[in-house]
Amino acid sequence: MSSIKFFVKSDRARRAICWLGANYINLLRITCRWQTLGKKIPRQYWDEGKPFILAFWHGRLLMMPHCWDPGVPIHMLISRHRDGKLIADTVAHFGIKAVSGSSSKGGASALREMVKHLKKGRCIGVTPDGPRGPRMRASEGIIRAARLSGAPIIPATFSVDNGYHLNSWDRFLVAWPFGNGIIQWGDPIEVPRDADKACLEHARFQVETALNAITKNADERVGRASSSPASTKAPT
Repeated sequence: MSSIKFFVKSDRARRAICWLGANYINLLRITCRWQTLGKKIPRQYWDEGKPFILAFWHGRLLMMPHCWDPGVPIHMLISRHRDGKLIADTVAHFGIKAVSGSSSKGGASALREMVKHLKKGRCIGVTPDGPRGPRMRASEGIIRAARLSGAPIIPATFSVDNGYHLNSWDRFLVAWPFGNGIIQWGDPIEVPRDADKACLEHARFQVETALNAITKNADERVGRASSSPASTKAPT
């Protein structure tokens, strides 16, 4: 049995690893020197109680709980894949609730639930390239949610000078304590309710381009070599 399967099937082991993961994120928050770029963008929405869709690449998931205002409710789209349970239980320590589903499994029901939350004034977090890639390529699901709800998409990312990329499909960035970090927000992206197919594709490309741009900028500011987007063919 793989370690992932063990953690998922053993409640005690899963709780322990998720507790450790959440505390490691808190350790990074405390010991690293963080600079936030574009922080006025989400703050305006938070202060006015307006919902939006937080978009971030799967490989930059680690510090997203740190970028979020803990006083603002958010639901995060998390896959039904076995490692999705680990992510859901880890971010739950930060008050982040899960919407179960992905583009491949439970997509229709997850989309309905996301739109419901957004229309009730709750924010949603989505990894447009998750759960399996291709890396740093946006899927259409986040665009559909924005069109149906009327909520804007706001991209965010992080980077650190003291860390390393896992040899995984998403080149997951793991930060080390006592480094310098950047959290960067991008401008809101609106998707018209009457958007046709061409407009939806344009919005998808906007999200992808914006996320790649702020990720590259954050990497450059800390002296990190950026990962390149994968080919548009999803990994098998």
